[in-house]
Amino acid sequence: MPDPMILVCPHCTTANRVPQAKLAERGTCGRCGKPLFTAHPVTLTAANFDAHASRSDIPLLVDFWASWCGPCRTMAPAFEAAAAQLEPYVRLGKLDTENEQALAGRFGIRSIPTIALFAKGREVARQSGAMPVNAIVAWTRQALTRG
Repeated sequence: MPDPMILVCPHCTTANRVPQAKLAERGTCGRCGKPLFTAHPVTLTAANFDAHASRSDIPLLVDFWASWCGPCRTMAPAFEAAAAQLEPYVRLGKLDTENEQALAGRFGIRSIPTIALFAKGREVARQSGAMPVNAIVAWTRQALTRG
């Protein structure tokens, strides 16, 4: 029997054990009963970032953005669409650098939009600049094979 994976609920941040064989079934949270995957990026904050980046066994792709940033707004629909293609094997999250300046500083975000891929709490890849959905998906899959 394969080891269960730990998946953090995007709604209540509870860690859930999910058998690897059942990952594609997407499941629901054992605590709040909501879906573990919604095909939408989770909103990341200081309160939930480390849970998603470090406690979950699936990688976390983060879009560092700000509402005043034109390229960020342009890329937002593509990042949203990438969630539907990359889940349940990658969790996508959006971090507003204006609201979460300490987190943006912690990761040395100097330009936005910047996407960064985290695995087991460690940043494994980073790319700055707006990208279309197919480029986000391809970049993420390539970064996962290198990581």
